[in-house]
Amino acid sequence: MGNSQSSNKISAQDRAILDMKNQRDKLRQYQKRITVITSRETEIARECLAKGDKAKALLALRRKKYQESLLSKTDSQLEQLEKLTSSVEFALVQKDVVFGLQQGTQVLNQIHKEMGGLEGVEKMMADNEEARRYQQEISEALAGQMSNEDEDEVEDELEAMERELEGATVLPDVPEGAVIGEGTLPDAPKTELELEQEKVQRQKERARQRKVALEAS
Repeated sequence: MGNSQSSNKISAQDRAILDMKNQRDKLRQYQKRITVITSRETEIARECLAKGDKAKALLALRRKKYQESLLSKTDSQLEQLEKLTSSVEFALVQKDVVFGLQQGTQVLNQIHKEMGGLEGVEKMMADNEEARRYQQEISEALAGQMSNEDEDEVEDELEAMERELEGATVLPDVPEGAVIGEGTLPDAPKTELELEQEKVQRQKERARQRKVALEAS
């Protein structure tokens, strides 16, 4: 009898593995559902840029980046927990695993809130008082939630969209009778070092502007 009861008992390690499997399954479901929302946010950013509303475009891309980073961080955390749980000395890492699972549950709840449906996403395009309040709430909620690296990636994506739109709508005029290359030489391509220096300078300027905006708010 005693042996039968002990064999049916679920160990702490078994419980942790089961909890991780449940979190992984839920994360996979969220990844599929949130892709629809992030795709629409990208479209909204393009539409806003086309209308000249850079602020709304940036907000849409920031929210998209935040959602993607939540999914990515949770995925990485679960991978790390799986490695810990498979450790032979599970008792030594049990507290870390339990704490990690608790954090994972909190982040999954955050992701669930982010998936409020496309109705919330469409408010990014609206221009009434309710929509403006909603956009302000989103902006304030994102403040401090994203790293400088995330913010830089968002602004790089926005600039790429701007160049894409400008390239599609603006073509340089060529003077009648002009011969390409006559009288002037094309600028030499920039070296990787020069491009990297420009990138670092842009990042510093963006960080400064974000700091000023945060202090003013």
